[in-house]
Amino acid sequence: MTFPTSLPIPDPVLKIARKLEEAGHETWCVGGAVRDNLLEEPNQDFDLATAATPDVVRKLFRRTVPIGIEHGTVAVLDDANTPHEVTTFRRDVKTDGRHAVVEFGVSLDDDLARRDFTINAIAYHPIKRSWRDPFGGKADLEGHVLRAVGDPAARFREDYLRILRALRFAARFGFAIEPETWAAAQEAAGGLRHLSAERVRDEWFKGLKTARDPAELVRLWGEIGAIGIWLPELQEQGARSKEQGATGEAQGARRKVHGARGDAIRAIGGGDPVLLTAFLSSEPEKTLRRLRCSNAEIERGRRIGEHRGMWPDAASERSVRHWLATVGDAAGDLVAIAMAEGRDGELAEAVEAVRRSGAPLAVGDLAVTGNDLLEVGVERGPEVGRILRALLERVLDEPALNTRETLLRWVRAQGAGSKEQGAGG
Repeated sequence: MTFPTSLPIPDPVLKIARKLEEAGHETWCVGGAVRDNLLEEPNQDFDLATAATPDVVRKLFRRTVPIGIEHGTVAVLDDANTPHEVTTFRRDVKTDGRHAVVEFGVSLDDDLARRDFTINAIAYHPIKRSWRDPFGGKADLEGHVLRAVGDPAARFREDYLRILRALRFAARFGFAIEPETWAAAQEAAGGLRHLSAERVRDEWFKGLKTARDPAELVRLWGEIGAIGIWLPELQEQGARSKEQGATGEAQGARRKVHGARGDAIRAIGGGDPVLLTAFLSSEPEKTLRRLRCSNAEIERGRRIGEHRGMWPDAASERSVRHWLATVGDAAGDLVAIAMAEGRDGELAEAVEAVRRSGAPLAVGDLAVTGNDLLEVGVERGPEVGRILRALLERVLDEPALNTRETLLRWVRAQGAGSKEQGAGG
């Protein structure tokens, strides 16, 4: 690999860099967009590193947002209100594995030296079209190697999240983690306990979404110990799969289960990290709650955990209707899991056929409402809900019964209208 003569820097980024340079402040493009463009990966989100301090940046540009000013980062808004990050050259003076105190007034090379991996420590000058690569990042891109900048143990002690970032980059690009970097990550893995759940969740979800093979990311998290610390229910689910494969020819069965598990992970894919996490976990609600997911995501996991494995008879529309009524919004997730587990497409086809038929699947689909029941003499209160649920059970068995006249006739036959009749006699 040779450095290209230029990179496709967006005009707003060039405009910002030019203004900083004209004011006498050295400015470079750094970070993921530089790396991704060298790998021919699409990424136009170029960040800038500059000798200008945050207060100078805010004076030079009319519209700015101090998104991380204590670490030197200011967002400069372009004419379309798109933010572009501009960060002052900095170095760490104090770290605790989660946060860093930085100082400004240092060189570009000092700034690159504090970065995590060599492939992220390459800088490109957008005006001069020159390159700076003091740590051999280009060679590691060529060799498909992920290597820490400088002393890997020191890099991970500065921020334990870098361990998870290493796994994400390795799985995303298909890179091997350099042995010393891997050994240092293993040694420092206990520090993952000190990270916030939100940072771990974001890294896990981002890793699943970007991995070439999400099964490889899961394997790396397991090997480094991150699953044991943060996602222990994933281990339990894996152990359960191993036990299920331990009968008969034990070794061959274990290999088959491992292969099937990996295939299932790939079938679901990382594009929906909540679904994949719930699928991998023996207790999805517990896992998603630990990761501080949203209430909606936690509820989604709860429903998956509650109904997973309770499959209907796909050959029976009645069975499928009752199943859909029971699982509700979880149906799509459960069908995806069933498909990933190697079931044939009969369930998906049966579910689609029932949905196309328009058969009632919830109380809201009934041809009568609570007000209709009150009009025929049902007492206001819990009895209304009980009767509606009973009506739903009947129409799940026989959808043709779902007419107002038929349902109210049944309600009257049960004696619900006796109060009304007595009042009018």
